[in-house]
Amino acid sequence: MADPNTRRIESVASNPRAARSGPRRATGERRTGIMKLVQRLVFSVGCLAAVGAQAADAVTDAIQAAYPAYRAALFRTNSKSQAQSEAAIVQARQDWQALYDRFSAKPPAPYDRDPEFAATLAKVAGVYAKAESEIRETRLAQAHETLEQARDLMADLRRRNGVVTYSDHMNAYHAEMEHLTSEASRLLSMPNGFMLVMARLGALEYLSQRLRSDAPKQILSDNEFAPMTQAVDASLAALRTALLSQDQTGAIKAIGQLKTPYSRMFLRFG
Repeated sequence: MADPNTRRIESVASNPRAARSGPRRATGERRTGIMKLVQRLVFSVGCLAAVGAQAADAVTDAIQAAYPAYRAALFRTNSKSQAQSEAAIVQARQDWQALYDRFSAKPPAPYDRDPEFAATLAKVAGVYAKAESEIRETRLAQAHETLEQARDLMADLRRRNGVVTYSDHMNAYHAEMEHLTSEASRLLSMPNGFMLVMARLGALEYLSQRLRSDAPKQILSDNEFAPMTQAVDASLAALRTALLSQDQTGAIKAIGQLKTPYSRMFLRFG
């Protein structure tokens, strides 16, 4: 078989015009090829971003499917419901064990390169086991605090592997809300306390907006979504009104009422 370079040399020798037009044509073809490649890359990145936003992989889907029982255990222990807490933690452990059995030995992408994957699943299982023991001993407040650790473990697992779900937006709001409620009394006792709490409220209001803007279609179409986000926003508006009026009693009351609408939304969508 003739060498392609030899054929090119012979063509140029027999047709001098090809020697002049060849490089220009080749350059144009390269430019066209590069542009097409760039377009394909942009399209691919867009597709990957969309996939990442929807978290459509088998492990994440399984974690999301196992999450409702975990949310219920968190909610029931916080509301001091003994029987419901016991039922919820049993279901949470069963769902997580099924996930562990299915994926711990050989996880699919994007978790297949995470050396801590199986260990993280085991840690979550350990948290559930400890929480169940505490629930059986009627220590629901302690069990609730224990269960909070599982949320952090799952969030860190997703973060390490570049996965984002709606739960992460709910978690971000929750973390800032807990920060505000735990610091509010100290901040309000300071000379500029109303302004300091207002700054924290601004962050919470931004995260509340993200709960709407980053909600996937299936959540946005849920009939309970709009009323629940409106209730969250109303709790923030009540705090803002009290702060602007420099009403310390009203501000403390409004801060105490932040968790209820969030908890209801978390139970449904978190």
